Amino acid sequence: MKTSKFILIGAMLMTLSTPSMAQDNKAQIDEITNLIKSKPADLADQIKAIYKKNKKNAEVLCGIGRAFYEIKDTANAKVYADYALKANSNYAAAYVLLGDLAARANDGGGAALQYEQAIYAEPGNPDAYYKYASVYRKVSPEGAVAKLEELRTHRPDIAVDALKARIYYSSNEFSKAIECYEKVDLDNMKESDVTSYAMSLWFTQKYQRSLEVVKAGLKKNPRDAAYNRLAFFNCTDLKDYENALVYADALFNKSDSAKFSYFDYTYYGNALSGAKKHAEAIDMYKKALEQNFEDKSKRAGVIKQLAEGYKQNDDYDSAISTYQEFLNSVEKPSASDIVGLAALYTQYASTLEGEARIANFKKAESTYNDLKSKYPDAEEYSIYKIAQVNSYMDPETTEGLAKPYYEQLANIIAPKATKDTSDKARLIESYSYLGYYHLLKEDMATSLSYWEKILEIDPENAKAKQVIENLAKKK
Repeated sequence: MKTSKFILIGAMLMTLSTPSMAQDNKAQIDEITNLIKSKPADLADQIKAIYKKNKKNAEVLCGIGRAFYEIKDTANAKVYADYALKANSNYAAAYVLLGDLAARANDGGGAALQYEQAIYAEPGNPDAYYKYASVYRKVSPEGAVAKLEELRTHRPDIAVDALKARIYYSSNEFSKAIECYEKVDLDNMKESDVTSYAMSLWFTQKYQRSLEVVKAGLKKNPRDAAYNRLAFFNCTDLKDYENALVYADALFNKSDSAKFSYFDYTYYGNALSGAKKHAEAIDMYKKALEQNFEDKSKRAGVIKQLAEGYKQNDDYDSAISTYQEFLNSVEKPSASDIVGLAALYTQYASTLEGEARIANFKKAESTYNDLKSKYPDAEEYSIYKIAQVNSYMDPETTEGLAKPYYEQLANIIAPKATKDTSDKARLIESYSYLGYYHLLKEDMATSLSYWEKILEIDPENAKAKQVIENLAKKK
């Protein structure tokens, strides 16, 4: 709307008599709000003229203050809130506006005091109760909710449980938010509450119920971006990839005012990957990496997912180089991060032959050695995996490449006073390899000793029993 039009509106307002303005306060406030948002050159003069006509009209004066507040002109907002209270010292909306101004200035105590004043002036004012609770929740969410219970006695028509749910939701107490939302008729919930209810369920991994809530919202507003996003996320988490892609299309192509983040593109990649559309998934992960990130760790996570996408697409060269990029992008790779690279080399090697196969197994071995040096607590696991990798390089066990590592592993585990299931499994694997190796070398006595050690761990081990029986026949 052009400035000249707003000047005309101002002129019209100035010609109105006070009684007629009082009869249509809302319409006046809407027009004044549009005028203030347009910021004409003579705004101050027009507002001054309107003020003179409404000195006793607290509602209009407060409306002017609220309009200034919306454009972040806090100085004028306070001036007109004070004017409104001068016109009517019990006008609750003015106290609410002053509370909002204090809250915007990060003065929680001052905001709470003003909201208390609003409640005192108008005990049934839901805005005052909710905003007081919103400020007080930072001190005590339970205390904030208790304050809202007071509103129920004054306004039984207000969905107090929905207000309580909002407090719990904004305090990240999602289970309590769900409990409150469950007491509210879903069909009568505000759109924002439906979204918060569904989000609370999603955050607590109640994906099926979250999807049901979202679907109820979509019946009323099928083009709502928040609903389509949550339906998309829930279906992805439920591994219903076919429907996830339907909702993804609705979010990206059939939603109103949708804005996208790296998280949306990452989930899209996950859904496509789950649907075995790996090339498309890779494109989405790349798209995600083009977006803004809150911190480096989140971006590193997407790089890791891109590496997984390449692997799923059998592009191991890209998977490995991308995974190395991931390792370089985190401040300190965890033990499991390093294991991930070694696993990629091992998996790649298993698809190759000849020198290329051995070269990648060697890289896996080197990575496990790196793990051992960086994480001494992972020494046993590293030796175990190095033993396996060397076994893969010598599938016929003719060279005994894994022998020194399985011997080392057995020497670490055997002395343990207490052995868990994993210890026993690794020890049996070590003794099986060593027993077979010595059997091939026709060192029957040494071979027999290893198979007998297996029976000490697992008396019912069928393989050990069979080998011992065969060895006995050869004597």
